[in-house]
Amino acid sequence: MTSQPGTGTDADAADSAMQAAAKRNLWLHFTRMSSYDKAEMPVIVRGSGPYVYDQHGKRYLDGLSGLFVSAIGHGRTEVAEAAARQMSELAYFPLWSYAHPRAIELAQRLADLAPGDLNRVFFTTSGSEAVESAWKLAKQYFKAIGQPDRYKVISREIAYHGTSMGALAITGLASIKAPFEPLPPGGVRVPNTNFYRAPEFVADDLDAFGRWAADEIDRAIVREGPESVAAVFLEPVQNSGGCFPPPPGYFEQVRKICDKYGVLLVSDEVICAFGRLGYYFGSQRYGYQPDIITFAKGATSGYAPLGGMITSDALMEPFSEGTATFLHGVTFAGHPVSCAVALANLDVFEKEDLLGNVRANEAAFRATLEKLTDLPIVGDVRGDGYFYGIELVKDKATRETFTDDESERLLRGFLSHTLLDAGLVCRTDDRGDPVIQLAPPLICTQEHFDEMEQILRSVLAEAWTRI
Repeated sequence: MTSQPGTGTDADAADSAMQAAAKRNLWLHFTRMSSYDKAEMPVIVRGSGPYVYDQHGKRYLDGLSGLFVSAIGHGRTEVAEAAARQMSELAYFPLWSYAHPRAIELAQRLADLAPGDLNRVFFTTSGSEAVESAWKLAKQYFKAIGQPDRYKVISREIAYHGTSMGALAITGLASIKAPFEPLPPGGVRVPNTNFYRAPEFVADDLDAFGRWAADEIDRAIVREGPESVAAVFLEPVQNSGGCFPPPPGYFEQVRKICDKYGVLLVSDEVICAFGRLGYYFGSQRYGYQPDIITFAKGATSGYAPLGGMITSDALMEPFSEGTATFLHGVTFAGHPVSCAVALANLDVFEKEDLLGNVRANEAAFRATLEKLTDLPIVGDVRGDGYFYGIELVKDKATRETFTDDESERLLRGFLSHTLLDAGLVCRTDDRGDPVIQLAPPLICTQEHFDEMEQILRSVLAEAWTRI
């Protein structure tokens, strides 16, 4: 029998062909490709607001904003129209010795939004490139001012700063670094701010824990030799490990330490900028002044790729006279269409007061997620703004975590696919202890928080019966 156009048989054939092509030709990122030997690869075909839909028409609440990206939600035609206008006017031109209007407008707008004297914007196409650029700038800057031995970078344990070779050297995750070693030298690790797993001697005092964690940076600089340390790279809220907020006074102390030794403070805000924490920049929320901010993700809400770094006037100074040149560049950085999209994205932020929406609703988001602490598998709920981690434990009283084998079965063997099947896009991760991460679009309100909580409650309750 010959199928008719638009029939279920035609749709099934098209889906089958798409699956075959995906499995034959597409290489997914950070994915065990063998997972799809006998299983269907999820294919997301459209989005609307905080929801996305797969090839079968099934709806999912995008509880991770794609990958901490879709701040304004999906399907915003005004942003798509801005991209189309720019494509018609000037589809591409590089920022190598030239400028174009959208890059100028966006640089000015970001400089106006950024704290203090962060007035110079260097565009990239991704967060990893932004981090890479910041390290390269730090190295060349110190050479330019007569301190050529400064090349080391201090970052925190388990912290993720990107996948390019330099950014990977700054990253504190041994498991994703080992296949690519040797990496560029200079990465130095200090403790993170996971108070739930704080050392015993500061486990009952958050302020003391924060002082200790900050002072560990001081001790690391002294151990390495201050004359060799170029920068400290910190996220406002550390992503990897499950959303570690800073303790009170932590960043104030880190700023003092950096000033004491002449070290640059880089605020890696690839995730935390553009409303994720209720402010344009996470450093504004916690009241500290970086020398460099790295950004990406929410800058365009994913409607086009864009990243970059915003630097202080002082860092630009050695490059502003004579023959001096920052010897770094990226072909598609500051792409005219991406800059036009970012400007339209920021217009949505202002028109709909998305920063105000996050600040007005973040307490309700926390309270809704904290309802899950009545489940025996939920040990900790932590985060700020619209950026939360839920740590899973085997024993709440002792905070005993899962073994590697148990974590494998729990996260990859059950939670990851079961949560998706239940209609929630989130992240299950065991880089550190097992966690579920949530970072919904900034347009979300209580109805979406409730939907997340209900799905999580049902799936986590079932997960506990399988331990």
